[in-house]
Amino acid sequence: MNKVSKWIIAISVVLPTLLEVIDTSVVNVSLDHIRGSLSAGIDEATWTITAYLVSNAIVIPLTGWFSRFFGRKRYLIFSVILFTVSSFMCGSSRTLSSLVFFRILQGVGGGALQPLSQAILLEAFPPAQYGMAMAMFGIGVMVGPIVGPVLGGWITDNWSWPWIFYINIPLGILSVIMIMLFIRDPSYIRRTQQKIDFLGMGLVAVGIGCLQFVLDKGQREDWFSSALITRFSIISVVCLILFVIVELRQRDPILHLKVFKDISFSTANSIMFIAFFVLFGTIVLLPIFSQQLLGYNSFLSGLVLAPGGVATLITMPIAGKLVSKVNPKAVLFTGLSILGYSTFVMTRFNLYVDFWTIAWSRAVMGFGMGLVFIPLTTMAFATIKKEELGNATSIFNLTRNLAGSFGVAFVTTLLARRAQFHRARFIENLSPFGYTYQAGLHKAMGVLNLKAGAASAYAGQGLVYRELLKQSNLFSFTDAFHFSTVLLICILPLVFLLKQPNHNETVPAGH
Repeated sequence: MNKVSKWIIAISVVLPTLLEVIDTSVVNVSLDHIRGSLSAGIDEATWTITAYLVSNAIVIPLTGWFSRFFGRKRYLIFSVILFTVSSFMCGSSRTLSSLVFFRILQGVGGGALQPLSQAILLEAFPPAQYGMAMAMFGIGVMVGPIVGPVLGGWITDNWSWPWIFYINIPLGILSVIMIMLFIRDPSYIRRTQQKIDFLGMGLVAVGIGCLQFVLDKGQREDWFSSALITRFSIISVVCLILFVIVELRQRDPILHLKVFKDISFSTANSIMFIAFFVLFGTIVLLPIFSQQLLGYNSFLSGLVLAPGGVATLITMPIAGKLVSKVNPKAVLFTGLSILGYSTFVMTRFNLYVDFWTIAWSRAVMGFGMGLVFIPLTTMAFATIKKEELGNATSIFNLTRNLAGSFGVAFVTTLLARRAQFHRARFIENLSPFGYTYQAGLHKAMGVLNLKAGAASAYAGQGLVYRELLKQSNLFSFTDAFHFSTVLLICILPLVFLLKQPNHNETVPAGH
């Protein structure tokens, strides 16, 4: 394969992947406009997000099988067309029910794009250049979630919310044309007339769909105190257990779970899960921290995340070159250590932390993620056969997506529970007759410029209680950051179980 065609292939598959990843978060900042335009409540409007995430999560594990059954190029073209057409229909929707329906279709079309793009890139580039291939892929996967809210907010403010969907149409058409012209199925990927595993397909669809629903809605519904969440959790667990049992006995399974016998692949999935668990958790925590405790507006709280995206964007090409020159394990270990350092810095935040300190911690995290994603992805597929890449990339991308969902669900729950815990502890140790309380009360009354008296005392007590709430919330954030730091430290030894790619291997004859 010549150098030009290799990079054209990369652009052809990364472009739709970037669109798909952006669409997972682009709607978030437009919810209020969508709700007002379609006369819906905020809980109803959030279904536009949940519907996309659930359908997206269901399709990812099925991608490898669909590409074998229909032919990968054909399935990729179908997915991009479905994503593009449903984007147009989303923007044209005039009722909430129609918008949710077309968001489901958009998720179905978009779910296949990440694993298919990754598999194609790994085949288009020789093993010695896997790092650069994954740097291209990582730009879409890592930068998309940060670009999404900023782009969505700008489009909504300057045009209108339907344009967050219409913007996909010209780029989707360009992607289809490029895929038709430049992408070819390798010789070992042929359409198969294998028996359709309807049972496995149904079990994984229901299991993953219910799991994604539980993770997305759990905290809002107070988890297992809600009968709905409990039912969906039971259905998810039962279906996924049955899925594993059925697939291990199937001759032509939807997912070849035996790939987990590969120690390097299994280890890479474990590290990926924890890294993205922490990444998406902090992406959620920092805007909440800056808005609730520091009084930032939406723009500033979003802006504080931007240095992380820029750092990742700069670091990935560097990491792509590094993994072909030095031991990828060293790059990965360094990246995980930097990630741990960044979350440790966040544990030192207080109520007086400035914007640049927060932005710096995010930049360090972005730098670390660039050094983590490239070598980890490269080594994950180092021992996977070319003909099994479609199945392996489906599993790997599912792991990453679920890690983000678990991370967001966990940190938001931890935040609420630990805030309650610290609030109760502070109140227990805060005696109205104690010196600390009296000093704080007098200080509060002085701030309010109040004289002694019952009304003044009540006002002062209100200010003291508000400070207590802020302090308990602050402690809950630091608990979450401490937990993230410990997680990252615990997975460091796993790096040594990974295997390096064989750089002497050649590219298959399909390209």
